Amino acid sequence: MAGTKKLVIVESPTKAKTIGGYLGDDYEVIASVGHVRDLAEPSELPAELKKGPFGRFAVDVENDFAPYYVVNDNKKKTVAELKRALKDADELWLATDEDREGEAIAWHLLEVLKPKVPVRRMVFHEITKDAIEQAKQNTRDLDTALVDAQETRRILDRLYGYDISPVLWRKVAPKLSAGRVQSAATRLVVDRERERQAFNAAEYWDLSASFHPSADAPDPTAFTARLVRLDGQRLATGGDFGDDGKLTPRAIKAGSVPLEQQRAEQLAALLTPQAVATVRSVETKPHTRRPAAPFTTSTLQQEASRKLRYSSRQTMSFAQSLYENGYITYMRTDSPTLSQQAIQAARTQASELYGAQTLPEKPRVYTGKAKGAQEAHEAIRPAGDIFQRPTQLKGKLSQGEHALYDLIWKRTVASQMADAKGSTDTVTLEASVTESDRTAPTTAEFTASGTVITFPGFLLAYEEGRDEKRGDTEQNVSLPQLSSGQSLDVTDPEAKGHETSPPPRYTEASLTKRLEELGIGRPSTYAAIISTIMDRGYVTKKGQALVPSWIAFSVVRLLEEHFSALVNYDFTAEMENDLDRIASGEADRSKWLGEFYFGTDSHPGLRGVVDNLGEIDARAINTIRIDDQISLRNGKYGPYLEVFDEKSEVGDDGVLKPRAVNIPDGLAPDELTPAKAHELAEAEPAEDRVVGLHPSTGKRIIAKNGRFGPYVSELPDEGEELPKGQKPRTASLFKSMDPATVDLDTAIALLELPRVVGVDPESNAEITAQNGRYGPYLKKGTDTRSLTSEEAIFSIDLAGAQELFAQPKYGARKASSALKEFDADPVSGKPVKVRDGRFGPYVTDGETNATIPRGDSVDDITFERAIELLAIKRAKGPAKKKAPAKKAAAKKPAAKKTPAKKTAAKKTTAKSAEKTVDPVRSAAAKKAAATRAAKKAAAEAALAE
Repeated sequence: MAGTKKLVIVESPTKAKTIGGYLGDDYEVIASVGHVRDLAEPSELPAELKKGPFGRFAVDVENDFAPYYVVNDNKKKTVAELKRALKDADELWLATDEDREGEAIAWHLLEVLKPKVPVRRMVFHEITKDAIEQAKQNTRDLDTALVDAQETRRILDRLYGYDISPVLWRKVAPKLSAGRVQSAATRLVVDRERERQAFNAAEYWDLSASFHPSADAPDPTAFTARLVRLDGQRLATGGDFGDDGKLTPRAIKAGSVPLEQQRAEQLAALLTPQAVATVRSVETKPHTRRPAAPFTTSTLQQEASRKLRYSSRQTMSFAQSLYENGYITYMRTDSPTLSQQAIQAARTQASELYGAQTLPEKPRVYTGKAKGAQEAHEAIRPAGDIFQRPTQLKGKLSQGEHALYDLIWKRTVASQMADAKGSTDTVTLEASVTESDRTAPTTAEFTASGTVITFPGFLLAYEEGRDEKRGDTEQNVSLPQLSSGQSLDVTDPEAKGHETSPPPRYTEASLTKRLEELGIGRPSTYAAIISTIMDRGYVTKKGQALVPSWIAFSVVRLLEEHFSALVNYDFTAEMENDLDRIASGEADRSKWLGEFYFGTDSHPGLRGVVDNLGEIDARAINTIRIDDQISLRNGKYGPYLEVFDEKSEVGDDGVLKPRAVNIPDGLAPDELTPAKAHELAEAEPAEDRVVGLHPSTGKRIIAKNGRFGPYVSELPDEGEELPKGQKPRTASLFKSMDPATVDLDTAIALLELPRVVGVDPESNAEITAQNGRYGPYLKKGTDTRSLTSEEAIFSIDLAGAQELFAQPKYGARKASSALKEFDADPVSGKPVKVRDGRFGPYVTDGETNATIPRGDSVDDITFERAIELLAIKRAKGPAKKKAPAKKAAAKKPAAKKTPAKKTAAKKTTAKSAEKTVDPVRSAAAKKAAATRAAKKAAAEAALAE
């Protein structure tokens, strides 16, 4: 309707800015900055609900799993702004992403805003002028089935985490948490490490040599071939051995035998430069390679990991920015399908750049397995009907964004190009040798293969990367022109020994691929899954490899032994399929949650499992047997070895007590073999090195390595008892110091820290230099200044200290300069700068500070990105304080949503009357709520979401 004012709500400021550029003056676009509300924490519930059915989960499991939502504290300001904007609007347009998460955000906005004006749902898969114009003409109602699926997932994760995490706290370690999908992902990584621990390497040898055609041959180029058979019997390669170190049944059936070292070296000695080989056959086969399908979320994360070394989190951060700025289509999809518009754009650019001959006669069509709502999207591709080439975007994108766009563009264009064609030649050679222990000559058979690409096709644009493969011995050799019966000279025979390799650890790319194969998780969750298991300390990265921590072994063992169904891969995948059925309207949310929680005839349900756990032996769960004498234990201060041997002592009760042996930092689980464990156990403990006697006290000063690093300590005299509560003086060594070489003077200086630098003549306050949690610093009263190095603690004088205190709080360099400087912020009108802070680089305009996310580097920060980060920070409002929130007034439980056939506006009115989302706090109950919430805060903070 002409003349109406339309309020459009999206998720992010960047998206708002981009869409706003395509809409007219009748539209006001505002960002909600993600979700505006979520399930309440139990401590946030009103007093009258804490003891009721909502008290445990903020979900009423007895009443259709009704959730209790609250507006997030950091979103109250945003909600207030949205409500003010809605007062002046004649229509409300919800333009959040068209997936479960986006649909849920839209529904929550309706519940919070309670609009009295018409509501439209606007969806699009790319942010271009044409796409936005088309979306304006084709609005729809809210899809409550999608909302049901997302709400079910959120409630499911709450029930799972809040029921299982406390078990982990009691039996493994405090502050651990369990997540439905994250637990399965952690189990995958642990299972792979178990395979590596159980792996037995097998030794095998091979033999290669150089073969030379005669000088008068048409092509005298030499090449290398590998021995594959002796007297017709196939020689085993790495892929023929199992993880037990023995030949696999398949290899035995094929008649493969390993080549032993002695024979390999004997054959190499017999293949003298005078030996001659004959070409037995030359086989030529056509070679064809098809291009890879356009990117899905999973394949994009995998390829960005292989080629760009991006983490899943970085990949999705850059992709999100590219999408919101209108450069690519929606980045959460499991469909490799391209629209006709995209197919034409890709074919046009392929023809323009690489020639019409690189196009197949018909467009290529790709299909994938449908797994729910995200299948409605296209593959990830450049936006628009004419793709912007990467060269056109130089300077417009950050370095990380540009590299990812280049990858997406190449993959999309290549997907519509012709196959690469060529031929593969395989040559088989024979040489006769006479071995000393054999009467008849031995026929040694060598082979070499080489592929020649005669028509590159799609390879002109793009070639897909690949993950590491075990036993992969294929080599592409450049072969000369050869003919059957041709004689070749043999030179440089070389025998090489090899060991089979254990299964490779998962990388982020291969773990994402495996999760997708198992049906665990969905496009919107892969990056979050991997980030979560790393943030929780269950998995660390060693190069590109994902290595499980010892605590992950205990967690997985407890879940396998007592919650086996819940970490079963098939069961976890089936839950994802069930959520998809809810999203498509084929299954009922409440009924499904009831079966999951309370159980069925075939499944005990989460409550049934938790209520019937019985006794769990925490010691057994946290013990991993290495052999009969040594076990690994996860203790209060980390993992250690528990050793029973002749050095163990008998306790007062007559029972043999195990010795505790530290494990070196960085030792991966598969590296702790029985031999390594005994090496650590048998190593003599490092003697406390006596540095010398303190000249004033006469006490011994020792240097030693402790659990938290090297340190020096002043020991009491023999027989001397320190007063109760007093401990010997100790001091940590600087990073540059070694307990084996630290001298007496340095040790004394460390023990006497903080060092008095002098007295400030103006304030008459003492200035001291000392080491702290965040590094070396000066202190004058309550004022402090950082020092540039630990050594400066001993070297700085009073004049230098006065100079530092005369500078601004964070030092002259930080105050006067910045890593980057930009123009004035449009909101505050102050210049924007990138600075390096205590916790990393951040963006500031002098009023608002915004941390630079992990996915971004300082070099990648542009003025636009800096403005966006500040806008997001402002929208979040001030950081949430740890003080407990005030009590909320009572409200009715959430009611079931109305059928999807009703309009969004009607559904909003009905639901809003049934569910209170921003309860009024009760000032009278503030004190009581604060006391109760404070007691629970520490425990609840660790629960899995």
